[in-house]
Amino acid sequence: MKLIKNILGTVYFFAGMLFFVATMLIVFIPIWIISFFNDPLKSKLLHPVFRAWMGVFMPLVGCPVIRKGKENFKKGENYVVVINHNSLVDIPVSSPWIPGPNKTLAKVEMSRIPIFGVIYKTGSILVDRKSEASRRESFTRMHEMLNMGLHLCLYPEGTRNKTAEPLQKFYDGAFITAIKAQKPIIPGVIFNTGVILPHDTKLWARPKPIHFHFLPAIPTAGLTIDNLQELKQQVKQVMQDYYMANKERLS
Repeated sequence: MKLIKNILGTVYFFAGMLFFVATMLIVFIPIWIISFFNDPLKSKLLHPVFRAWMGVFMPLVGCPVIRKGKENFKKGENYVVVINHNSLVDIPVSSPWIPGPNKTLAKVEMSRIPIFGVIYKTGSILVDRKSEASRRESFTRMHEMLNMGLHLCLYPEGTRNKTAEPLQKFYDGAFITAIKAQKPIIPGVIFNTGVILPHDTKLWARPKPIHFHFLPAIPTAGLTIDNLQELKQQVKQVMQDYYMANKERLS
């Protein structure tokens, strides 16, 4: 039985990659054209393309995305959306399903992949984590995007969670950005992506519905950097409590 499961998971993984590449080639031309525009127009044009692409691809591979909590996004407001990170699957799920155009912070290495790199770069603020200057520039760019009325899509854990804990340690960046811009934070909790593409297996995956829930906004108005750790802990606790309360039901 285990052998059959491994074979089926490997077949599914490669079939999923094939579908991803095929659909990526279809949307590449419009995304490449959009890449020549400036923000915020670029992100406003890009978001519906990403949403249409993933709206076809994710159900096609048996992983439909089910959203909850869209009403927490108020018309005319933009937010710093912070999301848990369990799998590479989080990337095509998070940004397209945030209600409205947004920018995500992404490592520069991924932008060097042929074709995919153009798509990746167009929708992201790139950062070289080894460069202090690049990290400082990324803060400036994130602040600019918020001032343009775009949402930010950030993973405060910094990297995929490979531990047994529901959430890893949160880094400060997302919360510094929210405080300095005085923008509210919306916690986003994703379920099942770590089951679909586990970090401890190679070339193996399985289909499963993905649940993406947006929690009520946490205001930052009036907060200063002195409130950073308190805010970070508050957001983490809200996300962790929600994840633990709903994990079994949504698995």
